[in-house]
Amino acid sequence: MDNVDQHLIHQFSCLGTTDRDDLVKQLQKLLAGSQLNETTAEFFLDMNNWNLQAAICSYFDFESPIQNKFPCMMLVCDSTIGEGESIPPLTKFRKSWHVQNSGTEAWPDGICLQYIGGVQMGACTRVPVPSLGPAEITEVNVDLQSPPNCGTFQSKWRMMVKSTEIFFGNVIWITITVSESGTLAITQQLHQLSTSSSNDAKMC
Repeated sequence: MDNVDQHLIHQFSCLGTTDRDDLVKQLQKLLAGSQLNETTAEFFLDMNNWNLQAAICSYFDFESPIQNKFPCMMLVCDSTIGEGESIPPLTKFRKSWHVQNSGTEAWPDGICLQYIGGVQMGACTRVPVPSLGPAEITEVNVDLQSPPNCGTFQSKWRMMVKSTEIFFGNVIWITITVSESGTLAITQQLHQLSTSSSNDAKMC
């Protein structure tokens, strides 16, 4: 924050809007010299609960030499078996994603995928993730349980360094539809049986 002059601090202290589009534009304007694009501005605002002053502080923290050593992560794809199918209430299911180390440094030990908001689905709130080298990809699985009521529910997860509790990378959203006639659990069970049978056949 040494490079932020008193005029800049005065500017954002006088801003009182809560409209997200306005906040994005204001952050871009205040950090005009940094050529901040809209996606990056949304990222810093979202990680700070859309608090403009906190977003600016986070931006300068991330631009520091120490922060540049923090891990980087990119969500490659959702690899959930039966993705898009509804699921019955109080039913166990698994969400899966392929993620990549998109940085130039290897991830440290102690990385996990952490539940950070939305509807908690079951007891699981943290899943260990293996350390990845630059450009390496792994699949992350989370075993969950659907809520007791029918409807659409969302849960929010993010990568975290356990030792420092620093979050990084794309926010991962889980969105499910709970319905009495849901088929997701059956689809996943059939896939698991098919995979097990295939592996047994290869061993014979």
